[in-house]
Amino acid sequence: MTVAYDVVIVGGGHNGLVAAGYLGRAGLRVLVLERLGHLGGAAVSERAFAGVDARLSRYSYLVSLLPRRILADLGVRVELRRRRISSYTPWERDGRVGGLLVDGGDERRTAESFRELTGGEREFAAWREFYGMTGRVAERVFPSLTEPLPSRAELRARVDDPVAWAELFERPLGEALERRFADDVVRGVVLTDALIGTFSHAHDPSLRQNRCFLYHVVGGGTGDWDVPVGGMGAVTGALARAALAGGAELRTGCEVVAVDPGGAAGPAEVGYLDADGAQRRVGARWVLCNAAPVELERLLGGAGGGERPEGAQLKVNMLLRRLPRLRDGAVDVRDAFGGTFHVAESYRELEGAYREAVAGRLPSPAPSEIYCHSLADRSILGPGVPEGAQTLTLFGLQVPARLFAGDPEGVREAALAGVLGALDGVLAEPLADCLATDAEGRPCLEVRGPADLEADLRLPGGNIFHRDLAFPFAGEGPDAGRWGVGTGSPRVLVCGAGAVRGGGVSGIPGHNAAMAVLGR
Repeated sequence: MTVAYDVVIVGGGHNGLVAAGYLGRAGLRVLVLERLGHLGGAAVSERAFAGVDARLSRYSYLVSLLPRRILADLGVRVELRRRRISSYTPWERDGRVGGLLVDGGDERRTAESFRELTGGEREFAAWREFYGMTGRVAERVFPSLTEPLPSRAELRARVDDPVAWAELFERPLGEALERRFADDVVRGVVLTDALIGTFSHAHDPSLRQNRCFLYHVVGGGTGDWDVPVGGMGAVTGALARAALAGGAELRTGCEVVAVDPGGAAGPAEVGYLDADGAQRRVGARWVLCNAAPVELERLLGGAGGGERPEGAQLKVNMLLRRLPRLRDGAVDVRDAFGGTFHVAESYRELEGAYREAVAGRLPSPAPSEIYCHSLADRSILGPGVPEGAQTLTLFGLQVPARLFAGDPEGVREAALAGVLGALDGVLAEPLADCLATDAEGRPCLEVRGPADLEADLRLPGGNIFHRDLAFPFAGEGPDAGRWGVGTGSPRVLVCGAGAVRGGGVSGIPGHNAAMAVLGR
């Protein structure tokens, strides 16, 4: 071992690469150690189907929280494409079939869609008022995520809206939704943003759902979720190039097995296995960890203490020969799949799904939401892919890791059947008839549950946020410190999603850990 580095970063996901870019540009000697044979962590593009040139964003798939400031600071050029259609939600009432379409480019069209569903003007007026409020909160909160961590009182003063603060930060979100909206479908569309990867319900007293909702509506200061052109791998590829340009050393195939935080006088030490399996140790003034906090605790010699995180999602990647026909013949199928396509996500259905999962059963009907990357960006499809082919990403809700215990493969197949069955219920033809096949004649369909994410990416419990999300103010994490990245060991910081302002593809924890090292 030699003390050769100022900073060693454990994990080459996008947050680790952001930290490496900032620290390298500041003149520090930086080493990034990544267990897998490639960089990017969960933010990667891969060819998931044999012999098919389609580069899918295999795990993370949309971008909202990545500040333009970080891209500018690091000289990163990526295109994040805005989706005009926000969402489409099929519905059936009194023998009528329709769909609630939220068109970000045509307010009159959206208002008419609300009117067709609800029979009046009230719900759309409430929708505009509610999202006007969240938009103002986003404008004020989002810039704070790359600033020193505010206190609760400071953030409340910044929000400067007592009603918004109470509804989003203090009281269960369900109270606001039930007071503001009367329609079951409309309530459900709003609630879905509170349940992405989070096992919770509208009236959860822990406010876990509020925290998840907040992170989904503040991104970019607008709440818009954008398509990364070229797939998620284009984002992390550009971040890796920026880190290299700043002088960072990036090593793949190197599994970190221990972290010694060091003492007041001595350096920290990181033990790892290199790509050849040889045991290595390296010293550094700082260690930044891009892994989950319970993984860091294990690396520090503990037992991974604290409550174990739990993921609650099913991810299905597909390639279709063409988009399927809908039962609702009044909407263009490209509009329906151009935003977020909600399936079985009314307010009552989401509550029922939660209760079934608590009782140890897979939800039925199975709630999910779908989006089609290739409608906004066909660059992910190679020249050998037929013109009409489209990708679909399905994200199932309310399927906690506990349901997969004992038989992860069997439950995964049952969960897949559940979400596809619910989707078929709103289609005019079986989805199976539209699936493309790979070079070996198999349907182009890949499914990942919480156990798969733990095995693939070392996400404890398959939790995509590394742990429960925290409100973005001080006091929401152990030894949060000035930047929300502390661990209790002065030389060891969190630079991943487990930081106080972590979660999503944002680069924010990487930026904040770098600022903590640099004393800015």
